[in-house]
Order: sequence, then structure tokens, then C-alpha cells
Amino acid sequence: MRVLVQRCSNAKCVVNGKNISEIDNGLMLLVGFTDTDNKDTILKMVNKVINLRIFPDSNGVMNLSILDTKGSILSISQFTLYADTSKGNRPSYIKAMGGEKAKLLYEYFNKVLNGYVPTKSGVFGADMSITLTNMGPTTIMLER
Repeated sequence: MRVLVQRCSNAKCVVNGKNISEIDNGLMLLVGFTDTDNKDTILKMVNKVINLRIFPDSNGVMNLSILDTKGSILSISQFTLYADTSKGNRPSYIKAMGGEKAKLLYEYFNKVLNGYVPTKSGVFGADMSITLTNMGPTTIMLER
């Protein structure tokens, strides 16, 4: 499982010209799965995301988590996080989990996250337009 975490002041997901979800002050997550991922992987990743200390404290030091700041999360499914470009110029997605299994894990990931932090999501498998204002910028890749 890979999650690209971006600290943001706002983030929005649009599908077919319709605003699907939007957050202010929190984290925008791009989420990808591979065949070895399961519910245990998700529980470990949720713990990492909610406790990741990338928000500034009163001294401007990145010392606070999303839990501390009472922020929110926008979670977007992103199978291209598993792109393999080691051979040639056309990415291979053979390592990306696809289909119904990935959708179920993505929904479970969002459900577990939402138990800790208000979490909104994109539309699994849709052609989405994502906009965000990255604060810092702060972008962290997590992998389990």
C-alpha cells in the first residue's frame, strides 16, 4: 500500500464537472494498493497517517498530527502510484491491485480513517479532477 500525503489548506475532487468532495485544512491522500495488501495493512497505514506529525506547532516546528489540528482528509484512489517505469517509457501497472478487491480496500481504508478524522473521498475508478493548495509544500510518501 502506498499513500502520498499532502498537507493542504484546501482540496477538492470534481467528476464530470460536479464537485464531489472538498475539505479545508487537512490532508489530501492519494491511495494505491498492491496484491499483498489486506485489512491489516490498512490498519497500520491508518495509524501512520493519523499520527504523522507534519503540522506546525506554536513554534513553527512540524510537531502536530491531523488528530491534534482537528483537520479533515480527502482520500483519492490512485492506482498509478504503483507505476513501474524501470523498462522503457510506458508505465506498467502490473503491481497495482485492480478491480473490486481494490475498491473494497479503498472503502475500508476510508471508513477506518473516518473513525478518527472526518474523511471525504473521490469516486473509485472515475476520471477525477483534483485541485489542492499544498501548504509548505509538504508531501510525504508512505509505504507498507
